[in-house]
Amino acid sequence: MISIAITILPHGEGLPLPAYATPGAAGMDAVAAVTEPVTIQPGERYPVPLGLCMAIPDGYEVQLRPRSGLALKSGITVPNSPGTIDSDYRGEVKALLINLGSEPFVVERGMRICQLVPAAVTRAGFAVVESLDDTARGAGGFGSTGVG
Repeated sequence: MISIAITILPHGEGLPLPAYATPGAAGMDAVAAVTEPVTIQPGERYPVPLGLCMAIPDGYEVQLRPRSGLALKSGITVPNSPGTIDSDYRGEVKALLINLGSEPFVVERGMRICQLVPAAVTRAGFAVVESLDDTARGAGGFGSTGVG
């Protein structure tokens, strides 16, 4: 387990910290730190504040993911899922939500709106070569491995 330092912003005071809902949960539920209800219209995007800032250890990120229940019931998801919070970012964490449903969606203060998943980061470099090795798939792209 890693330790992530956080600060609570004034509009986040009194709200629960991100937490695992069950012992086997991969993501911590995080809540909206809106000061008044916000309505997200169908097709609209809105950055919902979480009311906290993080100091994520080097070599890690925190992925911001949608909550499956909101996605199923209301069409609320994270358009850049998973969103990445980098270890050198110190600003307020916000959940960029989009309403893919057919009805307006109201975000209330303290509503669980996303999940936070800490993850190790592997950094890479690129090496330019004359050609790549052959594989059975080759250059087959979208849908090239069959249906279902």
